[in-house]
Amino acid sequence: MVTVGHPLVFAVGILGNILSFLVTLAPVPTFYRVYKKKSTESFQSVPYVVALLSAMLWLYYALLSTDVLLLSINAIACVVESVYLAIYLVYAPKDAMVFTMKLLCIMNMGLFGAMVAFLQFYVEGQRRVSIAGGIGAAFALAVFVAPLAIIRQVIRTKSVEFMPFWLSFFLTISAVAWFFYGLLLKDLFVAMPNVLGLLFGLAQMGLYFVYRNPKKNGAVSEMQVVAQVAADAEKEQQQAHQQAHVAATLDADGEVRTSADDGANKDDVVVDIMPPPPLPAERAPPLPLAPPAVIIPQPRTVEVV
Repeated sequence: MVTVGHPLVFAVGILGNILSFLVTLAPVPTFYRVYKKKSTESFQSVPYVVALLSAMLWLYYALLSTDVLLLSINAIACVVESVYLAIYLVYAPKDAMVFTMKLLCIMNMGLFGAMVAFLQFYVEGQRRVSIAGGIGAAFALAVFVAPLAIIRQVIRTKSVEFMPFWLSFFLTISAVAWFFYGLLLKDLFVAMPNVLGLLFGLAQMGLYFVYRNPKKNGAVSEMQVVAQVAADAEKEQQQAHQQAHVAATLDADGEVRTSADDGANKDDVVVDIMPPPPLPAERAPPLPLAPPAVIIPQPRTVEVV
């Protein structure tokens, strides 16, 4: 199916290419920040690995179906996503780099290579095109479910801080363009996944208009939530520490020991209570003087001659 010969289809396909290209360039500020700071910070590589795999699947399907416009945009997407991942691997810490390399080897080389080898050697004709289109459509449906996490976060925080309006807008318009492109070509593999993309895009834009005024809706940002939780935890810790120091125990030496863990803490406070000075001893009464010795004369015996 060559779309160049259909003017209306070609015009819609060109519009879809332009919009999809703008969506593909959306992460440029993120990777410019990574380049300036020489660090990936808390950014994850999974979305870009998945985006690259999706582009590869649709590129293979476009080659089989000879769809020029679908081929062009997905070839560009493969190049752009590869550049993103190359920058990520250069500045990522060792653990994140190893994880990303494993993910690329398993998904983008292992699974994709096994699928292409199976279809090329064991499936022929139109059936091969149908299977490749079905796999691409199923994967696209899984990718379109990703915005559910963003929608849940917006509803919880009542803030659109993490859901840029223009990204949601271009995703929605792109889904509309590709839906009509697939519908005009009678290609359900292209049209059907974009129905779900259109619904999620409209939901995101609706939430944006509902929660775009953070003060009016009482929005709470993630930083405020974290700060409040930290403050509450610190307050509870201080209260527990104060309550623990109220109890005091008296040990065998007469020392009052106030402790949070019965003397196991190094910050225990030990108060020594000195005993009162002894009272002056009363003087003992003087011993009576010994009575004078009484000499009793012994009677003498007079011997008469």
